[in-house]
This record gives sequence, structure tokens and C-alpha cells, in this order.
Amino acid sequence: MKRVTTDRRLTLLDAPSNLGLRPPAPDTVPGVYKAPWALRDHGLLRRLGADDAGAAVPPRYVATWQPGDGVRNGQAIAAYTRRLAGRIAAIRESGGFPVVLGGDCSILLGPALALRRTGRYGLAYLDAHADFRHLGNSPHVGAAGGESVALVTGRGEPHLVDIDGLRPYVRDEDVLLIGVREDEDLADIEGSGLACVSGAEGALEAARGTLGHDGFWIHLDPDVLDPEILSAVDSPAPGGMTPDELVGILRGLLAMPGAAGLQVTIFDPDLDPDGAQAALLADILVAALT
Repeated sequence: MKRVTTDRRLTLLDAPSNLGLRPPAPDTVPGVYKAPWALRDHGLLRRLGADDAGAAVPPRYVATWQPGDGVRNGQAIAAYTRRLAGRIAAIRESGGFPVVLGGDCSILLGPALALRRTGRYGLAYLDAHADFRHLGNSPHVGAAGGESVALVTGRGEPHLVDIDGLRPYVRDEDVLLIGVREDEDLADIEGSGLACVSGAEGALEAARGTLGHDGFWIHLDPDVLDPEILSAVDSPAPGGMTPDELVGILRGLLAMPGAAGLQVTIFDPDLDPDGAQAALLADILVAALT
């Protein structure tokens, strides 16, 4: 593995997909697709000194869904996974370090597939939720954003979890969940083999013991923060980290050998009318990445 250094060439790629979420209300679509624009509006590209890889445009969001239909927008997510994987692979092949601005958590399938094509990679998953819903622990599936860890570890519909016959994209023992707070989510992962650290304390030590082999991808859902600090997410949970704690964990992960890229998901500008929370999230990313 190549050791990550501070002179990595950051490359910003927008992945404005909301395909993995339920409609927040009738006749509306999830606003997370606006997050890349909101973050860029606070000068993220310039402040990071990053290259601009543009946007991987997702398929159209379809709101209609009934129990028994399987994963909402499943075929569209599969198509987008291939598209996003190709864009991430191109960035890495050119020597760039992908910083992907989502979108909902289902965009994880793209980098997971891209990395699986080249080796065995782990996952550092910073999120208040385990996103591990699957038919083994739930009566039905529906929104891929709440199933993303289950999907990348091979649990789900074949057209999503076995693209190119590469199931699983990430092995259970190569996953570290950081910041999970909901009791229901903790129950979902019980006995799964996934490692979990509930807060900032001990997270980096656990990462050093889990995220080996060819490298790892970093997922950041800002709901890992205390909702009293940042609440513009689809499912805020009580408690959580401070910005300083989050920056410290991200810096530590980025300094580890094998850090292969980072994605930011679930931030919803529709819930941040004055832009103050987007400014805070942009500040966190700049502090962690520069």
C-alpha cells in the first residue's frame, strides 16, 4: 500500500443522487441532490485547492413504490453505480484523491465497486446509523440509503450487490462503523461481524486494527454530528460528535496508509435555509482535508 501524504491531489466530484431515499413528503423529492451546490457555494473547491471532476449525473428519481417492489429505484441505482464507479476509477488512475459530494448514502456502491475491481478494500463508515437493513433483519427493503452497508457487504438484490460477479464489494471484517447511536441500528449489526465504535474515543485505534489490506474508503454522513450543531439531515439522532472531534477522526483516517477517497452524503440544503450549516460542513471538510 502507498502511504497517504499531505500533498495528495484532491479531486472534487459531485454525485447528486437522491435515488436511495423515500420522498420526504407527498409530491416532493429528497433535497440531498442540492448538497454539492451548497458546499461549492461556500468556496469548497477553491479552499481545498482541488481539481474539479464535474458531476456524475444520476438517472431520474421515481417516487412511486409499493412494499414488495424491492429496492426503490433499484435499476436506476445499479446503472448509476456503474457510472460513478467509472468516474472514481478514472480519478484514481490519474493520480487524484476522490472527494465525492453526494447525494444519499446509496452512492457508496459506486466507490465500493470501483475499489473492488482493483483489490480488497475496507470501509470507514462515519454515520449515526448502521444503514444495515436487509431481509435478514427486516420484513422488507425499500430505500437503499438505509441499506448501503448491507448492500456493499453483499446482502440484497443481485443487480445491486453482484455487479460483474464481484459480490461482496467489501467484506464484513473490513468494515468499521463509527458513531452509530440508535439502539435499533446496533441490534441490526449484532452478530454480523462488523466492527462498531459508538463515538470519537477509540475510533482511530479501531480503524488501525480493521482497515488493512489494499486500503479503505471513508464515508461521512454529517448526522454523525450532534443535531444541536448540524440538523439538516434526513434522520437526525440525539447525541453525537462535536466538529472538533469529527475533524480529528477524519484527519487521523486520512493520514493512515491506504486512504483511497472520501464521500459526503445526506446533507439536505432544503433544511438549511440560511446556509449556515452548509458553511459549517464546508469548514469541517477544509479543516480535515488540508
